[in-house]
Amino acid sequence: MSSQSPIPWFDDFVGVAYRYFDLRMNVVPLITDRKQSSSIWHDSIHWWVDPSIKIRFVEMENNYWFIMGSDSQKPDTNLAFFKILPKSEHYERFKKGHGGEAYLRLGVYTEKSLNDAKKRDLCNCGHEAQDHDEGDDDVCLFNDCSCKVFSSFQVNLLKRKKTITDIKFLKEKDVKDDPLAWNCFNVNKYSKTEQN
Repeated sequence: MSSQSPIPWFDDFVGVAYRYFDLRMNVVPLITDRKQSSSIWHDSIHWWVDPSIKIRFVEMENNYWFIMGSDSQKPDTNLAFFKILPKSEHYERFKKGHGGEAYLRLGVYTEKSLNDAKKRDLCNCGHEAQDHDEGDDDVCLFNDCSCKVFSSFQVNLLKRKKTITDIKFLKEKDVKDDPLAWNCFNVNKYSKTEQN
């Protein structure tokens, strides 16, 4: 967490998932620890006032900054979120289809090894768990696959959600005109380059 700002910036999460199959699209910051995820919701996000929640996507060449913050009814426990992430087809789909609003939920991201997987679970290589050899370091049995170890993940969404209606996509040159994005860049990028 960064503390050069009145509101601390939280970046200790794995990434952001986008879900499309609700009334509104979902934006889901992914945290690896269920207890931490619940406590962040309970201590901070629960107190956010829905109309004041802001999400900014600041696009770079291949990456984007995910920036999220809100006014809080409990300012002493407030957090703002940021993470630099690679652009993906899921991000592009959200950008095209969000329609100006989304649900905010938190998710728990868990990595799975072959021992944790069911036979039909897919590895990151695209083949099922049953296609990996348990006796040979979990190597994929397909001849044309270079996968040496089964690796997969699972995302569980927390039930609680908030509605976001203030979503903007910016370029870095526009950051100075947006207070949330400017604060984030000032604390987490510009002040760090001045120190080096």
